[in-house]
Amino acid sequence: MIRLIALLISITLQLVAAIFALRLMRVTKYRASWVLISLGFLLTAIKRTIKLIQFLDDDFSFYLTMADDWLGVIISFLFTAGVFLIGEIFYALKRAEIERNRSEKRVLNAIIQTEEKERKRFAKDLHDGLGPLLSTVKMSISAVLNNKINNQQEILENTNLVINEAISSIKEISNNLSPHVLTNFGLVSAIKNFSHKINQTKSVNIILASNMENERFDHNVETILYRATCELITNTLKHAEAKNVQLNISKHLNTLTIQFHDDGRGFNPDKTLTNANSGMGFSNITSRIKSINGVFIINSSPGEGTNALIKVRLN
Repeated sequence: MIRLIALLISITLQLVAAIFALRLMRVTKYRASWVLISLGFLLTAIKRTIKLIQFLDDDFSFYLTMADDWLGVIISFLFTAGVFLIGEIFYALKRAEIERNRSEKRVLNAIIQTEEKERKRFAKDLHDGLGPLLSTVKMSISAVLNNKINNQQEILENTNLVINEAISSIKEISNNLSPHVLTNFGLVSAIKNFSHKINQTKSVNIILASNMENERFDHNVETILYRATCELITNTLKHAEAKNVQLNISKHLNTLTIQFHDDGRGFNPDKTLTNANSGMGFSNITSRIKSINGVFIINSSPGEGTNALIKVRLN
């Protein structure tokens, strides 16, 4: 009786192992090593079943005995071959780990380059925008102090105008660093405000559509999506020679989608994104969107304009 229970438990465990092994074949992409091991588990269960039949039937046939013996040989072969070949699974895991590390490094480098780019832009705005204004104020005040100019009232009035211009310049630089519209009113309002400023220059016509108004999201998500959208528009202004840009921002359930299209001259994405000297903007967008569990897809061809898609799953 105890042997019968042991045989039944053994068969049950072998079948469970075989089922789990067969289910894992898809995960291992049907690699030969795992297929052989899975078959070995399955045949082992069959072999234990033959043992059970032998235990229950005293008149056990010679052919079943031969089948049991040969099943043992086949099982041993399957497990031996599987163990020899299973190394490829570990090599694949190692390659995947190496590729993951490379991908993380690429993302980190892109983030660092983005931050460095923002620092340089900030420094340029201060140097080119605010620097000359403050220099003008300094020269005017020095002239007044040294009594080099008779009409001091006029110079003071001009200085006041320059100071007001400097204050406006500081506000503009501050707004570029952290747009108050984004902070106070959200993503759609900020992009709408940015698009309005571009439309006023008549350089391109941006058409914005959205099924959201003042809906708010995580600050990090809003900031990254705002920067990514501005980067797409800026790339169009710099390189595409487009006349129109269409933007669609929509939210369905817990997915936020941004669709971008321009009618510019287009480009070859594969060539641009693999070129170390170009495509850094798209690389930055990709890395930033990945950091918020989103996807960024760019599609373009010469003469056909550019299409971009950003999708982010919201918590």
